[in-house]
Amino acid sequence: MRAEDYAHHLESCGVRPTATRLLVFRAMAESRHAMSLRELDERLDSVDRSTIFRTLALLADAHLLHVIEDGSGVALYEVCDNPGDCHPDDQHIHFYCRRCQRTYCLRSIHVPTPALPDGFRTEGVNFLVKGLCPLCSEQP
Repeated sequence: MRAEDYAHHLESCGVRPTATRLLVFRAMAESRHAMSLRELDERLDSVDRSTIFRTLALLADAHLLHVIEDGSGVALYEVCDNPGDCHPDDQHIHFYCRRCQRTYCLRSIHVPTPALPDGFRTEGVNFLVKGLCPLCSEQP
């Protein structure tokens, strides 16, 4: 995706495409795995950590990013497949590699929406599988 495409993408979801927002969103969009604030901070050395955090929160509120909880106590972020219109039905399984400690999105495997009792409303579903990723599986 070109820089203009990222800018249009943010604008279409009501987010003004500042230079920092574009840097953060581009890094997220080009990542092969869900990323933490620490990983983004290391990758984007020209942007301070608190600005990255505020940008992630803004993008998540605009439904451009999903926040993932993998049980580690650290929030991970990934680009939403249906920006601005994500629903619990769009959620997919995540895979946590215990060796490299990365969380991968398995977008082709959707999480079933649980049938809840009357009065409960689903806002998100988290489904995590733990094991070894393909690269770590090859190592002794």
